[in-house]
Amino acid sequence: MNAVVRYGSPLATLSNLFDDLLNENVFEATGRQLTGTSWPRVDITEGEKNYLLRADVPGLDKKEISVTIENGVLTIEGEKKEERKTEKDRYYHFERSYGKFSRSFALPEEVDSEHIEAKMENGVLELSLPKIEKARPKAIEVKVN
Repeated sequence: MNAVVRYGSPLATLSNLFDDLLNENVFEATGRQLTGTSWPRVDITEGEKNYLLRADVPGLDKKEISVTIENGVLTIEGEKKEERKTEKDRYYHFERSYGKFSRSFALPEEVDSEHIEAKMENGVLELSLPKIEKARPKAIEVKVN
C-alpha cells in the first residue's frame, strides 16, 4: 500500500482528489471540501495489527466529541464553542474558528469495529482501529515412511 499524504493547500487538495481517482485509497475521506479546510486535521497510519487515527482537537474536552460508526463509516463530530469573556473586549484579529464540525472516513473491511479504542490527551484524539485476525495457513508436517 502506498502512503497518502494530505496537505492543507487547495492545489494539494485538488491533486490528492485526482490521485484518489486514479489510485485505490484504503481510507477514503467522505464529504471532503475543496474550499476551506477540513477540521479536525487527522493523521492515519497503518501498523501490523491496527490502524491508528490521530485527530487534533485543541481546546475541546472529550465530552464535546462524538465518535460513531455506521455502515462502515467512522464519523468524528462535535462543536467548538466561542470563548468571549466580556462584551467590552475589542477584537483586532480573528483566526480561531468556532462551530460544529464533522469528519467521516470509510473504514477498510479488515477493521474490527467492535473493538475500536479511543483516548484523548493534550488536545489529540487517538483511535486504535484493530484489524480482524485473518485465518493463517497451518503448516502440517507429513512424515514419509
